[in-house]
Amino acid sequence: MKINLIETKEVQKTAILVAVVTQKQTDQQAIEYLDELEFLAETAGVKTIYKFKQKLDKPDGRFFVGKGKMEEIVAYIKEYKPDMVIFDDDLSSSQIRNLEKVLTCSILDRSLLIIQIFMQRARTAQARTQVELAQYEYVLPRLTRMWTHLSRQQGGRGTRGGPGEKEIETDRRIVRDRIAFLKNKLKEIEKQSQTQRKSRDQMVRVALVGYTNVGKSTLMNLLSKSDVFAENKLFATVDATVRKMVLNEIPFLLADTVGFIRKLPTTLIEAFKSTLSEVVEADILLHVVDISHPAFEEQIEIVNDTLAEIGAKDKTILLIFNKIDQYINPERDEFDLTTPHTPTLQELKQMYMGKQPKAIFISATQKENIQELRELVLQEIAKKYYTIYPNYLKEDSNLVHSLTKIE
Repeated sequence: MKINLIETKEVQKTAILVAVVTQKQTDQQAIEYLDELEFLAETAGVKTIYKFKQKLDKPDGRFFVGKGKMEEIVAYIKEYKPDMVIFDDDLSSSQIRNLEKVLTCSILDRSLLIIQIFMQRARTAQARTQVELAQYEYVLPRLTRMWTHLSRQQGGRGTRGGPGEKEIETDRRIVRDRIAFLKNKLKEIEKQSQTQRKSRDQMVRVALVGYTNVGKSTLMNLLSKSDVFAENKLFATVDATVRKMVLNEIPFLLADTVGFIRKLPTTLIEAFKSTLSEVVEADILLHVVDISHPAFEEQIEIVNDTLAEIGAKDKTILLIFNKIDQYINPERDEFDLTTPHTPTLQELKQMYMGKQPKAIFISATQKENIQELRELVLQEIAKKYYTIYPNYLKEDSNLVHSLTKIE
């Protein structure tokens, strides 16, 4: 009993995007947020054919956008017939009901789109179960006519409610039963995972974290010579991948984890807490940042906020600024005093180098400064390793000298 909202077919699905721009957002942010939503749609296999945006203090309680903008959207749908409308915020059940009355195509909001992408990309039994749980927990408070295609495998004679039970109540009961089943299933999977993790307690654990599509999986492949799936799409990695590595005869575990994103659905964070345990239980976090992205500082804040939410903000963290080969240094007019100052790559290095958390600038695809990255990671791993195994620390070790130099 699964809800399939985006089906993979030979004919590509089309969509229009709808966003509300609040007073807190700049015009540049509004563009970036819609571009990100388009990238999400593309990742789900959907082509964007038009974008609508409206400036409001907050989304309209009835239609998300104002009446005039909704009339524009209805007219556009009538003429161009897109398969779906995707909203860049969560919709309430009342908004969904109102939109169903005026729109003649499928309705998705940002959270449901992200959940759908996770469903498409989950590979392990644990990840698939987590995503399905997130999907049903998201759907439950929003059940309307759009969900009446839910399976009736548990319906019929002999079930609770009887023939007088309303269809929507039957749907709610089915969803609640499914949620209970999935939670029990996850508990069993987590017990098995805990047994596996016990064998790792005496090893240094390192986890790659960061905003989605910053190059974590590419860096994982480079450092561990593994074949983790990596492509230029959002959420290329959903399942946590762990590899055993050795640097200078010091063994450690390196984990690649799911990327974070703006407005990551709460249901997904809750459902993925067991997978995110790779982050929570890690000794060292490698926070990968796409330095070429115009909003990279905002992305850093989003990742830091998410780490705080899952209880992992007090870890040893290394900032890894990736994609320096794609950073475009600004052209400046010394007489222009109105254009906001955009720092050069060298100025960014001066801003972040030598501060806490420690930072390094690399290009994973061009393999630039990778040796320097390995040395920096090794220094942090060695500190933790020799805390666990103090008897292994020899005075004649080549590493001891480098460690004492950086203290």
